[in-house]
Amino acid sequence: QFELLEKIKSYDPNVEEKALNKAYVFAMRAHGSQLRASGDPYFSHPVEVAGILADMRFDSNTIITALLHDVVEDTTYNIADIRNTFGSEISILVDGVTKLSKLEGRSDKFNQAENFRKLLLATSEDIRVLLVKLADRLHNMRTIDFIKDNKKRVRIAKETLEIYAPIAERMGMQEIRSELDELCFKVLEPKVRDTIIKRLNLLRNQDQNILNKTIDKLHQLLQEKNISSKVYGREKKPYSIWKKMQIKSVNLS
Repeated sequence: QFELLEKIKSYDPNVEEKALNKAYVFAMRAHGSQLRASGDPYFSHPVEVAGILADMRFDSNTIITALLHDVVEDTTYNIADIRNTFGSEISILVDGVTKLSKLEGRSDKFNQAENFRKLLLATSEDIRVLLVKLADRLHNMRTIDFIKDNKKRVRIAKETLEIYAPIAERMGMQEIRSELDELCFKVLEPKVRDTIIKRLNLLRNQDQNILNKTIDKLHQLLQEKNISSKVYGREKKPYSIWKKMQIKSVNLS
């Protein structure tokens, strides 16, 4: 609780400290002795979701919503309880996240993932609802290995890859998109991913400075043509490499 508050204070000195503490205690008591598949107290999940949003420097109401986002769906409290305790704005946000949660696992009922993405967007009257839902899905994917049912893991990963990762990209959240892609790839194509990682490690061992050498070479070529420039580069992630191999029908080399 203290760490979360300090993290928010670091970018928002006017944080609604009283409201945040109230939401933290309310959610902790509401979830009580519930446990996650990992065996951790269930309340650890909304705290982690709130932490993800705090890392992205979101406002107090978004983080309060994150702390409360599973209360209506998973405890005896209802949306009227949230409204009476935290006001209409928070209750609207929590209600929006609850509605999106109820749609999870139903993407196969739609003809295309694109249609379901549109439905998700249409359901969200406030963009913060989607932000909380993306952070929620990110933490669930980070802990997906604790789910013992492989079919369930695969279903969640497919839904994430087809729906939530593209939404993150459309919202300009490329780091979230990239992490979701990698976490899904690990579930859906573990052997392929391991092969690519081994190849990347081999390339790194052969030449640790290959990326910097490539950047320097490009910069040199541009200088020779009197073009002022700054060159940046990054190593492609395993999923991105695999996707390019599929689209362009090229091998790993």
